[in-house]
Amino acid sequence: MPAIDPPGGADGIRAASVAPDGGGAAPAAPASSPAPRPPARLAWREAEIVRVIDETPSARSLVLRVPAWPGHLPGQHVDVRLTADDGYQAQRSYSIASPPERPELVLTVERIDDGEVSPWLAGEARAGDRFELRGPIGGYFTWTAAAGGPLQLVAGGSGIVPLMSMLRHRALAAGGREVPARLLASWRGVGAMVYRGEIAALAGGASDGAGDGRGLSVVHTLTREAPPAGWAGERGRVDAEMLRRRVFAASEAPRVYVCGPTPFVEAVASALVALGHARERVWTERFGPTGGGG
Repeated sequence: MPAIDPPGGADGIRAASVAPDGGGAAPAAPASSPAPRPPARLAWREAEIVRVIDETPSARSLVLRVPAWPGHLPGQHVDVRLTADDGYQAQRSYSIASPPERPELVLTVERIDDGEVSPWLAGEARAGDRFELRGPIGGYFTWTAAAGGPLQLVAGGSGIVPLMSMLRHRALAAGGREVPARLLASWRGVGAMVYRGEIAALAGGASDGAGDGRGLSVVHTLTREAPPAGWAGERGRVDAEMLRRRVFAASEAPRVYVCGPTPFVEAVASALVALGHARERVWTERFGPTGGGG
């Protein structure tokens, strides 16, 4: 059984932890609807860790085997519950990083030192360990290749996780690669970049800049650390001017998904609407103070 610290600060990479001012499937403002409560029929399942992948010094992906997993949509999340030896339980929500086409479930967790759950998931958990989860949860912040595009993704730090599920799905689904897609991702520094190599591979080898070869354009921006030599991406926080340069124009009517810390999401969504994007074409998901993007 994992050791669970007493209640402390916010924890890890959260999913569907949205602001309380949402609307609905077609919101009146560029903010997501309130997080759906898990239906009563969702049972807790035992997940076994098959493999651990170190993504950054503070984030790791857990590859899980979940018996009788019902499947999920890209963008959904799960609740994770840990139980200590004394019976104390802690529960957090985490985005699903894997595409529905793969049999194993993948969660990417960022370690938050004063958290209750993430220090164990992102630091101590090993292959063979087991814990409880339930899901999938959430139906608002989802995308499938059948929905078409263009697909515009904007991530702030660990907000990349549900968007990565979408990108992986796009690469595997029938007709997915035919959907034009762009990713603009904001990071504190190069060391915080999750999935950097895989994202470059999905974009046909383009790294950090705007090149592609498979209908996917990727741009990274660094908000705090100086970029390394040869950096082809952006520098600075995502603002209206960067969005104007780097995302699909409003005239192309893209489906825009924005995920990250609340201030990031609110600023990006407002700028997108100011640039002419229709509110109902902007889907947002936000989380608390644990985000990594600018």
